[in-house]
Amino acid sequence: MKSMPLLMLFVLFSLTTSAMVRAQDLFDVERSKRATVFITQVENRGATQITRCVGSGTIISENGLILTNAHHTVRSESCPGDLLIISMGITPDEPPIARFRAVVAQADRGLDLAVLRIASYIDGRLINPETLSLPFVSPGDSTGIQLDDTLTFVGYPTLADDSVVTLRGTASSFLNEPIPGIRSWVKFSNEIPGIGTGGAIYSAAGELVGVATSAYRIFPGQDASAANCVRFQDSNGDSLVSADDVCIATGQPFGTIRPINLARSLIRASLLGMQILSLNQGSGTTLTSESTKPRITRIFFAASLNDAGMPSSVISSLPVGSQSLYLFFDYENMTPETIYEVKVTNDGRPNRIFSLEPVRWSGGQKGMWYIGSTNQVWPNGVTEFTILVNGEIAASQRIIIGSADEATPIFSDVAFGLVDNNGNLLGNGYILPTGGTIASARFIHRNMAQGTEWTAIWYVNGTEIPGSRQSNIWQGEPDGAATTSVEAGSALPAGSYRLELYIQGRLAATSDFIIAGIPRGAFADVFPNPRFVGSTSSLPPDFTTATPSNNYPDQITALYALFDWQQIAPGTLWTLRWLVDSDVIYDQTSVWNAGENGVAFPVQLTTAQNVPDGTYRIEILLNNIVFASASAQVGIGQLPIDLLGQSEGVQLRGTIIDAETGQGVSGINFILISQDFSAAEYFAARDESMIYALATTDNNGVFVISRPLELSTEDNEIAYSAVILAEGYLPMSADGLVVDEETPDPIDLVIYLTRD
Repeated sequence: MKSMPLLMLFVLFSLTTSAMVRAQDLFDVERSKRATVFITQVENRGATQITRCVGSGTIISENGLILTNAHHTVRSESCPGDLLIISMGITPDEPPIARFRAVVAQADRGLDLAVLRIASYIDGRLINPETLSLPFVSPGDSTGIQLDDTLTFVGYPTLADDSVVTLRGTASSFLNEPIPGIRSWVKFSNEIPGIGTGGAIYSAAGELVGVATSAYRIFPGQDASAANCVRFQDSNGDSLVSADDVCIATGQPFGTIRPINLARSLIRASLLGMQILSLNQGSGTTLTSESTKPRITRIFFAASLNDAGMPSSVISSLPVGSQSLYLFFDYENMTPETIYEVKVTNDGRPNRIFSLEPVRWSGGQKGMWYIGSTNQVWPNGVTEFTILVNGEIAASQRIIIGSADEATPIFSDVAFGLVDNNGNLLGNGYILPTGGTIASARFIHRNMAQGTEWTAIWYVNGTEIPGSRQSNIWQGEPDGAATTSVEAGSALPAGSYRLELYIQGRLAATSDFIIAGIPRGAFADVFPNPRFVGSTSSLPPDFTTATPSNNYPDQITALYALFDWQQIAPGTLWTLRWLVDSDVIYDQTSVWNAGENGVAFPVQLTTAQNVPDGTYRIEILLNNIVFASASAQVGIGQLPIDLLGQSEGVQLRGTIIDAETGQGVSGINFILISQDFSAAEYFAARDESMIYALATTDNNGVFVISRPLELSTEDNEIAYSAVILAEGYLPMSADGLVVDEETPDPIDLVIYLTRD
């Protein structure tokens, strides 16, 4: 039989057997509930286990990977437990019971996302992941979420006393911060229980598109009710449960969602079993709770961002119908333990749509941050932003929306570079090389009247550069572009720089830039000689003498990315990105703390076994600009099919219904036969080795094929066969089932069986 797209073939096949098959947008609520887990982080104190933190999670692979938040799973000051217990309900309508222990496979504390791996049974017996066949849901794509789209939360509402709940709402807004991706947060119109943090958010079509994310903790001297604190264990051994025992912060209702696309690199690295580790720890310091108190300063508004994430201009009002607004501020002494919250009011009334409930801090220790949104109409009136840090008000600022669009003087779109003899600004706009004595900035000006006072102030590493303050009287045209510069008696040192432009004492524009690297014309060479070194030993090689290569035909136990660095000041933010076969598995921004110059900065990639065949790539970025990259090929340069099969392909699921009663039929075997055999061959031999995947329907007739179906291409067609066996019903079978890049993912089927 000629192969056909899977969905079409099922339709035709079913009609010839007096049955009907159709695809539909099917949100499998029961399946999502069965894939939901309750996570308990506990601290072992001898024979006693003390609960420290709790949350929800979602199983995303049949072999036990769980997507959740980092704050209640990764060991920290506020969650100091050393064991993760996974509880599940026997049925979706029952409270969960402890079944497994898990470990952290991947985590990003900034994004507050983590992937866990089930490692053992609750009694400590180790588990072979290949023997697990857990209910799971496949991650979807969050880029398709639109305002007012229906979303559904699935998670636990209380401390394991109740079963899984579902809450329906809509996407009420999108909030942006300086982290990867345009959408940092999706706001949910309904209220999610605080303990539901880490739970799943599904689209109307049943795709897993987000992780409910909120973080509460109890601070010294704070009223415990703010974190909805619960004490239920005798943690101090005095045989009483009292105010002296550990109190578990279960949080307040919230509506913040991390889009699933921000977790893609963690999920893929977990599926492939890869770990990335920087072997150069440098001399940076880590803040603790006893360090200097976090501070928020220099708070202002901008209507838009430039390519480097800097404010286009500084504003104090917006006209009617404005659809873009960003709040900027400087911060220092922040850590991943810091709790950050933004409350927004309009004319004194709380605006939950644009507010951000308490979450973990996503930035570094010190720098400039923003939060805001675009393509969403902001309401008219006096809008006030209040920033809270660790439960205390840190700063606030107001802006008037709905004012007349007046012709006020404006500076905007600041970019930096070196000026040539013809007055042209050279460079990439935000990174300048060291060695120069002059740094210049080009900016746009509008509505500037003759005689208007304006000022330029330059800073390096947070300190005003002596002699850089320039107060001027405007003598140019009202509209156009202008240049201002800072000049030093000697070479400007490497570091983080800032320019502030004022009009009549009002901050009108500001932007940051970096000076780093050796000059290559107007550009900077910061990270020279990126390269790879493979190793067949369990010990790292001598990186200063190891021979680099971009091709490793033999199996290696570890792959090391190396690069040199020059003229980069400690404290500079930089980003390291790893890709495998063009898919990102690691993307981290951190503070540089390895000294200004050096060679062979090593970053290690390892897996549970040998490094699999594939094409590996590193990219090193400053201010979102790639400054160095290198690639290396291991083996054939492509991930093996079995590894790809765990993370790529189309999911098949559906419901099998009795055509006479219209009710789901339980206990039906849906068997998918591998491409090497037909349905007739399976009927004749009944050989289990012919089976690609098998699923059995639940009480509602729902089945899910846990192994993704591989995509066919023009050069490689993969045609499956299917068999449905059920006592009392006519058997069904089909050959030539094909999926390709145009096949919907997941495929949802409703199959009607005819009684025998």
